[in-house]
Amino acid sequence: MDYKKLLGKRIKELRKRKGLTQEKLAELVNLEPASICNIENGYNYPSFQNLEKIISILNVSFINVFKFTHLNEKKELLTEINSMLNLSPEKIQDAYKVVKALIE
Repeated sequence: MDYKKLLGKRIKELRKRKGLTQEKLAELVNLEPASICNIENGYNYPSFQNLEKIISILNVSFINVFKFTHLNEKKELLTEINSMLNLSPEKIQDAYKVVKALIE
């Protein structure tokens, strides 16, 4: 997946977590709602100034906005989970409990 799409998905995720609509975020950033839509759908990158405003409004750090490995494709996520568990086999039972609790 390309970075434009990942950044857009991450901004959308953070916006929803904050309880904002695209329209409200657009108003706060002083953009058209279509611009926020295009950013979130991965069609456009926000300008640096607008990204700074978005980050400020969403009350997240600059680094946090670019933490989007959890948005990777399912196959990539499963491969990464397996790699992590192979490095820490003593955590497999704990990981199982967490996953089971999330699913139930």
